[in-house]
Amino acid sequence: MRPSPRLLQPLQSGPLPSDPSRRSLRSNLLSCCQTLTISKTFPIARPAALAAFLLGLIVILPWSAAAACPFCESVQQTIRQQSLTMDAVVIASSLDGELTRNLTTGVVKMRIEKVIKGSEHVKVGQEVDAIYYGKVEVGRRFLLSGVDPPNLQWSCLPVSERAEAYIVKASQVKDDDVARLRFFRDYLEDEEALISRDAYDEFASAPYDVIQQIGPDMDHDQLIEWVQQPEIGADRKRLYFTMLGVCGGKQDLPMLEAMLRNPAKSVTGGLDALIACYLTLAGEAGLPLIDELFIANHKAPFPQSYAAIMAIRFHGTEGDVIPRSALVESLHKILDRGELADMVIPDLAKWKDWSQIERLTTLFKEAEKDKNWLRVPVINYMRACPLPEAEAAIEELEKIDPEAVRRAKTFFPIPVPVRAKPAEEATSQSGPALETPQRGARYAAVVPIATAPSAAAPVSLAATDVTANELGNRTLLAQKTNPWDLGYVITVALASIVLALFLVLTGGPATGVKVA
Repeated sequence: MRPSPRLLQPLQSGPLPSDPSRRSLRSNLLSCCQTLTISKTFPIARPAALAAFLLGLIVILPWSAAAACPFCESVQQTIRQQSLTMDAVVIASSLDGELTRNLTTGVVKMRIEKVIKGSEHVKVGQEVDAIYYGKVEVGRRFLLSGVDPPNLQWSCLPVSERAEAYIVKASQVKDDDVARLRFFRDYLEDEEALISRDAYDEFASAPYDVIQQIGPDMDHDQLIEWVQQPEIGADRKRLYFTMLGVCGGKQDLPMLEAMLRNPAKSVTGGLDALIACYLTLAGEAGLPLIDELFIANHKAPFPQSYAAIMAIRFHGTEGDVIPRSALVESLHKILDRGELADMVIPDLAKWKDWSQIERLTTLFKEAEKDKNWLRVPVINYMRACPLPEAEAAIEELEKIDPEAVRRAKTFFPIPVPVRAKPAEEATSQSGPALETPQRGARYAAVVPIATAPSAAAPVSLAATDVTANELGNRTLLAQKTNPWDLGYVITVALASIVLALFLVLTGGPATGVKVA
């Protein structure tokens, strides 16, 4: 699972460094993404139906990315999420067999047996035509999802008797996040792949705070068994370690420590969740072990150190067990490993740790000129820092590498520090506390400072720790939107539209086609 998009922040501000292990990791990821085979059985619906499908992706996918379980990898929409974008969802049985179906068009005549959604459009017993190129036989059951009434365009999913019962029960669960997870919890390791995958994806797309709420209902012993089974994949172990962190206790620490010291191959892929689970249960006292094995250990492989960074980042953003002041001490040790330093510099800025100005200045000076992946994050850290030493450091570093300073100011907004956790509002900063804003001073969360026409002028306190009394007659102006973010969104939208139009106008590929 991908870390919660609430954790989706830039890991670095430039290209990956030329570390062999990191290059290998990037090339492996690219090789997995370069080829996509379009099946010849892909049915092309009418333009309105395709538009509804694309609209569903626009509505559902950003939400899933923005509020997902922090370590889970949800690879597809769940059946429930797909049904939200449909006008009708039914269980139907085939009236045709291989001898009576239309082999040319793929149309199969079906009779609706159960209506799950859209009773105003279809009725039980009604006959409909659906396109399906797989094997059919009389009486075979399908989950049909329809869009574009009144002439609904149907997509088909063959289901077993158990899967049908699962889908019907899931549709009857009340519209409550916690109630849904309680239901899907019982199907996480179901013997039928469709059911277990759908239940997993429901958890993978659930916010961490919702998972925490079902902690008392989790089967602790079952989770212990699952995380130790080598045949269970890394994606599921990420979820199970996350769940164990919610319902586990100190008695689980010896087992987790043994896994950390000698990670099995089946655990390595979910090491980030394992480390986060250990820290959740051990608290701040668990940090020395993580530092020893993965942070301060210069011989630790890059994937393991990266997993530790992700686990610490989780605890700094969503976890409420370890104070940030302790977490940044671990991140400071990463700065001693120059090839990884760029990964944690943005976190130090977001968590308002301004104690590393001198150290980062030295890193900048010692880095080679072509290492923008390290120098640019250093400049962004200085831009976010409200201390006068940071302003002086920028002036000094600009004389050494003006191009790096220009890139930082041109392509990256000033990092905005996040608010302290509730439990450490008064103690989370490692450096001096923010002082009263002064005219001409640079503040990451105050961009820019303008003089208000009167004392009664409105004051916005969004994304800042400065109080209205401290502001006096100054007004906070909103930070400008990063144009590169907007450009990315527009590019993806245009590419999706072009692809959709191509498929509609050409009628879709007749054979398997590789799309780069």
